[in-house]
Amino acid sequence: MKKPIAFFVHHQGRGHANRTMAVAAEFARDRPVSVLTAGPHLFDGFSRDVEIVALPDMIGAVVPTRRLHAEPTPPVMHCVPLGLSEMRRTMRRILVHLDEREVGLFVVDVSAEIALLARIASVPAVQIRMHGDRNDIGHVGAYEACVGMLAPFDERLEQDDYPAHLRRKTFYSGGLCTSLDRVPDRAEARARLGLDPEREIVVAVTGGGGSGTPYAPLTVAARAVPDALWLTLGPTHREGHETDFANLRELGWVPSVTDYLAAADIVVASAGDNTVHEVARVGGRLVVMPEWRYFGEQTRKAEALVRLGAAVEAPRWPGDLQGWRDLLDRARGLDGSVLRGRRGRARGRLARRADRRALAGLAGRRGAGPAARRRGRLTGQSRPPDCRSPCAACPAFPSSPWPRGDPPICATSCAGWSARRRSPPSSSSR
Repeated sequence: MKKPIAFFVHHQGRGHANRTMAVAAEFARDRPVSVLTAGPHLFDGFSRDVEIVALPDMIGAVVPTRRLHAEPTPPVMHCVPLGLSEMRRTMRRILVHLDEREVGLFVVDVSAEIALLARIASVPAVQIRMHGDRNDIGHVGAYEACVGMLAPFDERLEQDDYPAHLRRKTFYSGGLCTSLDRVPDRAEARARLGLDPEREIVVAVTGGGGSGTPYAPLTVAARAVPDALWLTLGPTHREGHETDFANLRELGWVPSVTDYLAAADIVVASAGDNTVHEVARVGGRLVVMPEWRYFGEQTRKAEALVRLGAAVEAPRWPGDLQGWRDLLDRARGLDGSVLRGRRGRARGRLARRADRRALAGLAGRRGAGPAARRRGRLTGQSRPPDCRSPCAACPAFPSSPWPRGDPPICATSCAGWSARRRSPPSSSSR
């Protein structure tokens, strides 16, 4: 019987859950999958059979005494207040589940502390990578404690300051999003939505992870480019002093985001992971306006997109007419196919299949001992042709190191192999 794969899924916004569903949907149906989250509702309607384990919601939990509240957080951790019963119950529930289900692989999306907990509990873990300033001891320690990382973006979007030894154990899947509907061309999308086929259309979109698109700057934009139609998708944030304009419409949540993005000449959006990849799959021209996030996540992602020529960015929402005109002029010069190219292997279902191979290979089967693993019985795959020597942590080769040269067979297309095929083997990889 195949060993289970468990996911820890943060419940802030929808991005973590959407990534999990995109990956889990591609596992073989006989692979047991469980999800541990404080937001079970995020998986309502998910078609795959998964076990949902509800965790206590620790956000906003009150520290019981002033003395405990005053205790500083150690640098190796990020959010570990003392005295919270919700935190104790969360950690206990995770450990009990990992133990009782004999989980073969724990995918953490995302928490440095829970990745460390998995290592302490002797459970192999994969941490989901996110952009940001994450070279602190807490993040690096969590990455080093994991058997690998899954970066849900193209490798060309990687940050220059990400350490080389961590890059070697990172699997770059390309973008992951749950939208699978066909992408129409612009004319078809506009016909479906009843929009003018000739008018310039700018769509401002935001997801569920923040407070919404600020509405006041968009009123300035509508004045700056009155011939364009401005549409907002998702929540907006008003301050109470805004003036509405006929060419600016708030649509809220819509049933088909893909149609509106495909209909747009320009998309204005945050640098949220799902949002960026939804724009990418339609080849949109993107004006990226990063929202504040811990560790500068969206700021660093926006920098990477701009560096590739896949987006333009303003340092802040323009508050004047000429600022908006200049920003849109820059966006009109973008090549939308560059952004679509950043999705790499995420086109269609290919990235999720790659994730399935990498993760399922690590998890293996119940009762698969060293001899069975050496014979390549974890996944039934033959040795990848580009594999030069196995990873030290590779479950197919627990007796590493091997002598120089190809091993006889490899059972898994693991993250280390994915990195190794881009560079020659070294003594540290054997």
